[in-house]
Amino acid sequence: MSCEDLLSVDYEVFGRVQGVFFRKFTQAEAKKLGLVGWVRNTEAGTVEGQLQGPGSKVAEMQSWLRTTGSPQSKIIKAEFKNEKIIKCLEHSTFKVVRS
Repeated sequence: MSCEDLLSVDYEVFGRVQGVFFRKFTQAEAKKLGLVGWVRNTEAGTVEGQLQGPGSKVAEMQSWLRTTGSPQSKIIKAEFKNEKIIKCLEHSTFKVVRS
């Protein structure tokens, strides 16, 4: 994989996304796609994190965060910011961060 294919993006998902295993499903989906990064609950009741990996896989994950989520979740919207091309991955895995 060439370095210019790597993207990093921050995300925040709004809706009923806490207490519905959203972080666990997010971690499983990211690992399935070969992405690294993290996910955590916020005090505001949203879920936030960072994705890193090949651009096409990041795009697939963004779509998943926007429309799918965990079976019990109700996603209102997902916001993405700070998208940038990175030289190398800054995380070794995709982890659930306990706030």
